[in-house]
Amino acid sequence: DKYVILDIVKRFFIYLVLVLLTLLAIVPIWTMIVNATRSTEEINQGITFLPSNNVRYNWNKLYSVGALAKISPVRAFLNSTFLALATTLVTVYFSALTAYGIKVYNFKGRNFFFAFIIFVITIPPQLGMIGFYKFMVQLKQTDSYIPLIIPAIAAPNTVFFMKQYMESVLQRELIDAARIDGAHELSIFHKIIIPIITPSLATMAIFAFVGTWNSFVMPYILLSSNRLITLPMFVNLLRTDVYRTEFGSIYLGVAISVVPIIIFYLLMSKYIISGLTLGGVKE
Repeated sequence: DKYVILDIVKRFFIYLVLVLLTLLAIVPIWTMIVNATRSTEEINQGITFLPSNNVRYNWNKLYSVGALAKISPVRAFLNSTFLALATTLVTVYFSALTAYGIKVYNFKGRNFFFAFIIFVITIPPQLGMIGFYKFMVQLKQTDSYIPLIIPAIAAPNTVFFMKQYMESVLQRELIDAARIDGAHELSIFHKIIIPIITPSLATMAIFAFVGTWNSFVMPYILLSSNRLITLPMFVNLLRTDVYRTEFGSIYLGVAISVVPIIIFYLLMSKYIISGLTLGGVKE
């Protein structure tokens, strides 16, 4: 039957596209892992998909560079972990609180406030780096995590996403019923709203964590103490030698830095799936 043949051909092309997309996603990651096991000379010879046996040398080079700069790669890893988790927490929580306020409360200037948030999204963050750095110098907060964590409260992209998500899933009747039962506003937000918007919280947490973990420019500008150095800054130390760049060690450092991102994604993805099964108010 020609319809059966057409269906088979259609399925074939669909699976073919999916396989190609999967390979496009996997090959760069696998290449990074393979290069983390190779020496600089082997990497310069070309691309291969077979691992080598230079992991120990690359790892020792990471430690030797850290020893010369009096910086531990383990300390840099822990610093990045703390900074990413703290930034993600304040970004997601306060953005959800802001989006909830815009969605639920009718106050003067609400539409203008939301329009201003959308306008801020269009402004490249690089434009404010110099002014932000001078402001932190005046406050004497340049060698601290404070200017990297506290400003994360103002995340217009996250506020916009959560506000739009609440428009589709949040029922005003549920909030009114909780108020009638005597629940306080923060209690309503923590016990009722957060479980409902869990998928959006998990999604934005992934983006915030990945963005902070991979951040290099602002930590490089603001942080000067070795005890505060992050993992991307530590990996950059391997490129300071103009005569030889240890590509194998760089790939190993990048491969190590990807592991927490994968773990965090796996932890958050289950909340995305479970949150989609939660219900609100029955019509």
